[in-house]
Amino acid sequence: MEERLQKVLSAAGICSRRAAEDYITAGRVTVNGVPAKLGEKADPERDDVRLDGKRIGARGESVCLLLNKPRGYVTTLSDEKGRKTVADLVRDCGVRVYPVGRLDLDSEGLLLLTNDGALAQSLTHPSQEREKEYHVWVSGYAEGAAERLEALRELEEEPIRAARVKVLERHGETARLSVVIHEGKNRQVRRMCRACGLRVERLRRVREHTLTLGSLPPGKWRRLTASEVEALR
Repeated sequence: MEERLQKVLSAAGICSRRAAEDYITAGRVTVNGVPAKLGEKADPERDDVRLDGKRIGARGESVCLLLNKPRGYVTTLSDEKGRKTVADLVRDCGVRVYPVGRLDLDSEGLLLLTNDGALAQSLTHPSQEREKEYHVWVSGYAEGAAERLEALRELEEEPIRAARVKVLERHGETARLSVVIHEGKNRQVRRMCRACGLRVERLRRVREHTLTLGSLPPGKWRRLTASEVEALR
């Protein structure tokens, strides 16, 4: 069945539809040997669709993994600095999967990876407003810090939505907080804490939308069940 090329590349787990548009515009996609144009359709079962000369087949099995990312790993498939990547941790999953969103080098916890471009795009689109919960160990805590975090509406002149913050435990000037946000701005939780005079000692994502990290050990992954994927969609 013919479909727009953006959807063909996305369904094959290559990239998001938006990225596919950039690939097509850049002349990296061909259909039956001819450079493709935006809006063009193709049937991956019948047509020879290629990205950078590599043939794109029909959609295979949709795979979505939940990884407990340890600190010290970058959220990418390869790293020019030679650092350890999350791809190293899921090499034995049997398919090529891509990270959905990011956790920075020093952060840990729940990270999704998938070969389903359409699913990845839906999970990361700002309009979805999916909740993400983090446990944050901080120092420099003082009375009222949680309320100040909840009151933040701007980070370095960039507007943000209100977070929900709960103090899970406190020992003097150190505390463990639960911070729930709906956005995924770069290093958002760390920047929020810094704006409120808190120093982040450890940061772990424990929930994303309907999924929780649970007791999955650091560095380990599991496949999501069909019902878990359906709930995400």
